[in-house]
Amino acid sequence: MQEVLSSAGMPGTPRARLALLILSDGFQRAVIALILANAVLLGIETSETAMAAAGWLISALDTLFLVVFTVEIALRIYAFRGRFFRDPWGIFDILVVAIAWLPGSGPLAVLRALRVLRVLRLISVVPSLRRVVDAMLHALPGMGSIVLLMLLMFYVAAVMATKLYGEILPERFGTLGNSLFTLFQLMTLESWAEATVRPILEHHPFAWMFFVPFILVATFVVLNLFIGVIVDSIQTLRAESEAQAEAKHDAEAATAQAERAEILRELRALRAEVAALREGRS
Repeated sequence: MQEVLSSAGMPGTPRARLALLILSDGFQRAVIALILANAVLLGIETSETAMAAAGWLISALDTLFLVVFTVEIALRIYAFRGRFFRDPWGIFDILVVAIAWLPGSGPLAVLRALRVLRVLRLISVVPSLRRVVDAMLHALPGMGSIVLLMLLMFYVAAVMATKLYGEILPERFGTLGNSLFTLFQLMTLESWAEATVRPILEHHPFAWMFFVPFILVATFVVLNLFIGVIVDSIQTLRAESEAQAEAKHDAEAATAQAERAEILRELRALRAEVAALREGRS
């Protein structure tokens, strides 16, 4: 509550009341509902039958949604002013809505497909989604070493596969680039046995000694390292959030206790003054 008032002005001002309205649960639920409805509408636009039947209505509703989102962001800027632009999620919302206002014809026609990015505003509106994204961003430094390890492993395996199996399956291992793409496909376990490994086993029966360890390491070890780093980041952020909440609670408790002590001192002083007055009258 105090943060809202300090960011929007003095209590009771129009900006303060607007800030409280924007942060209210009802307003946030209404924004989420509009984003979901707009997402459904954008999906309907991909149907040629629907566009042929009611294309004008769908376009009008899409424009209406865009206007509403623009007004909502304008109200947030008015309510929070500079604080809004210090919030990365606020900048994200502005960019998403601004892209939707770009013309969708001529050389910028490709930007029309980017209107679906408005659905991503759910991330900035729903706190749980924001925490997940924050955890992923927080985990990026730790993921750098894992990415480097994976690149080294893929490069070494691709060079080996090109030299060992390039003549047998040139369309998959004929060049270093083909080998890298094929190994990535093996990591996803997409038709790795029938399309890639079994044809090679017909010529090299012991080729499984190369592919099976690679799949085990790439799929079940390295990818799980990514998951572990992200989970650890989520736990760290949660612990920091809980620590901040506990520190805030302790500070509020200490402030309340100090206020009570001050009130008691004032009551004692007032009682002493009253007692002195009574003695003076007597």
